[in-house]
Amino acid sequence: MERYDLVYQLYDEYDTKTLREYQEFVDVFPAVDSRVALEHWQEANEELEDRKDEIRSAFAAGETFAEIAARATRDQAFTALDLEAKYGRGVNVLVLDVDETLRSAGSTDNEIPRETLHVLTEFHEAGVPIVICTGQTLENVKGFAIQGLGSEIVHSGELSIVYEAGTGVFTPGHGAETKQLLYEELDEEIREVFDDLRARVLTEAPDTLRRGCHLQGNEFNVTMKPNYETGSADAREIIDDALVYLIDLLADAVGEAIGFDGEEIRDRTRTFYADQDPEIRTVLEEGGAYPDRDDESIPDELADVLGRIDVAYYEADAAEIGSLELNKVVGVERALEVLGIDDPFALVMGDSKSDRRVMEWVAENDAGIAAAPEHASQDTLEHVLGTDELVFDRGKSVDVLQTTYALNRLARLG
Repeated sequence: MERYDLVYQLYDEYDTKTLREYQEFVDVFPAVDSRVALEHWQEANEELEDRKDEIRSAFAAGETFAEIAARATRDQAFTALDLEAKYGRGVNVLVLDVDETLRSAGSTDNEIPRETLHVLTEFHEAGVPIVICTGQTLENVKGFAIQGLGSEIVHSGELSIVYEAGTGVFTPGHGAETKQLLYEELDEEIREVFDDLRARVLTEAPDTLRRGCHLQGNEFNVTMKPNYETGSADAREIIDDALVYLIDLLADAVGEAIGFDGEEIRDRTRTFYADQDPEIRTVLEEGGAYPDRDDESIPDELADVLGRIDVAYYEADAAEIGSLELNKVVGVERALEVLGIDDPFALVMGDSKSDRRVMEWVAENDAGIAAAPEHASQDTLEHVLGTDELVFDRGKSVDVLQTTYALNRLARLG
């Protein structure tokens, strides 16, 4: 019998919904010091195993189908079948963004749901390394990783943190390779520009920006965050202003670095980044900051430096300046190298333009699959919809992780 027919039989003949409810209860039951509660958990676990035994005895690959039925919905199981038929292999590393991907301010109180954390521990126990890939600072990421996954997993040697969107990589348990400051490998000219930006970004900011924004505690990138709730109208307004301010500050810093003292350098820098990103152009136009000039050609010397520096805009969330030579792709590649993954087939999950770059990298190298939340940036959604259509609801990253769990189970069958 073909595998698709077996999965039809599994979900048609067995009460998989109740089975999953028992499995979820057993997995995420809180640790409580109560004899009654423990007895209740034991009863549920026994019922779970009885239901799994029915499936185990009915299929040649009964253990595989019992585990799939206990953790994946019908739709997830068939998606996993499609992925296994298309790629012929399972996922051997997870590459995961955090904010608005694993957790969402809109539906998970900005905490990673317990069921998501549990599935991640299941992958770890199955020998699948985890790469957390985020724009956040290292200390922030280490904190919630230890709190959510536990110190044992974080320090297992099988977890790596790509932080500040690729400026550094932290992989505990790997000796001299544990912490790699990728920004130290940049040319001195670029590092001097960032040193200048960091020294001036708050001291020279207008009063409204100093009151409405704070500087994220990065090691290298220069990131302005709102002192308002992310996504709010006030946050959107202040970040739009911060974007224009950062572009102009960058123009001044680059001009000083290369000895370019033309009066039009700010206009030319605004034009350069507006041409690179339609969202940035929209912000500049709507704020009356888009240059109104007939000739905005960029001198080669200026374009050469700007072409190595990234200006990123995250609506109502952040305005950031980083290095184009340091991005999440570079960070992930270094993390995989440290983890010893020579032939990656990754699940990449994310919502932003920086995540899309990693998704495109795995697609170009036949090195994985991509998933995104339904509220991801338009370009990111277009990429995901154009590949395997792994789009999940806000706060429900566990759905794709469960699909991937099923994929890996099926891939073991060969």
